[in-house]
Amino acid sequence: MGTAYIVDAVRTAGGRRDGALKDVHPADLGAAVLDALVDRTGIDPAAIDDVIAGCVSQIGDQSCHIGRSMVMASRLPDSVPAVTIDRQCGSSQQSIHFAAQAVMSGTQDLVVAAGVESMSRVPMGTPVFLPLKAGIGSGPWPQSVQDRYGVSQFTQFHGAELMAQKYGLGRAELDAFALASHRKAAAARDAGAFADEFVTVAGHDRDEGIRDDASLEALASLKTLGPDGVITAGNASQICDGASAVLVASEAALRRHGLTPLARIDHLTVTAGDPVIMLDEPIRATRVALERSGRRIEDIDLFEVNEAFAPVPLAWLQQTGADPARLNVHGGAIALGHPLGASGAKLMATLVHALRRHGKRLGLQTMCEGGGIANVTIVERL
Repeated sequence: MGTAYIVDAVRTAGGRRDGALKDVHPADLGAAVLDALVDRTGIDPAAIDDVIAGCVSQIGDQSCHIGRSMVMASRLPDSVPAVTIDRQCGSSQQSIHFAAQAVMSGTQDLVVAAGVESMSRVPMGTPVFLPLKAGIGSGPWPQSVQDRYGVSQFTQFHGAELMAQKYGLGRAELDAFALASHRKAAAARDAGAFADEFVTVAGHDRDEGIRDDASLEALASLKTLGPDGVITAGNASQICDGASAVLVASEAALRRHGLTPLARIDHLTVTAGDPVIMLDEPIRATRVALERSGRRIEDIDLFEVNEAFAPVPLAWLQQTGADPARLNVHGGAIALGHPLGASGAKLMATLVHALRRHGKRLGLQTMCEGGGIANVTIVERL
């Protein structure tokens, strides 16, 4: 089996809802990161074998195969195919896995794993609620599924509350984690840590979600989602517009095109568990990945665990025994935003550049996903 390498990884800066990127069509957002990979690596765009694009809300501006629309809006030639996939919040992390698997199998040599989500133009939940509002269908979960799991619907917000209860995480602990995310993100921004991963779109080159004035007092003043809950808008990820892309190459492609890789893909895992609590599967997935790769948690230098809600990384730390100082060192989605289908490749861009910046070797990325699924990717900086 061949080896898959990450040649480069880029992302747009996160745009807040109705912020700097609201007027940019998602196909143009995606095109910007595709063009950036070509410009930064100098590859012949016609040599790209495929573009695998993650997107969650495939309706409206993101309908009719957004992956192909991204290619059509970019400078890539018509000969470059594309596919659009949905593994919920892990969509573009799964794009990386599919790209790596294609390269490792020897069937393709240069594959772009990408993701896009414009949550301003296509609000979260639109694919579910718009048909229901129009009187079309009965929703995504038939009675058979509702009866099997004892719920009428599956929501990440309910799952986050269940996680906090399961792992004994209180409001004060969640808010403290959220504050730390903003502070780490602000420090990384001020130090120029994101410069190597940014693609400027519509003049936008700063993550809009970072709150320099964040405080425990301000976080404590926010209302919880339920009367007895602990989840608030402040300790959950921010709605975000953005796109991201990773160029994955074979060893033969590196030689043929004169490319110098940033990292080697060391391991890929995906697991699934309880779809009701849904958000704690990264814990088991990490254990499986470490066992299969023959590594220990102590071997990993940096971790990117998506901050969909503060209980997710906090429970992950609690259960894996990982060093908190190695987790989301440049902040996470609570401060930087969570553009759903783009978040997987977005986190990978941050991870590979952070490994390089801090002189570290091994990085692990994991993501909680709707349906109780989780991806884990381990990479080695070269």
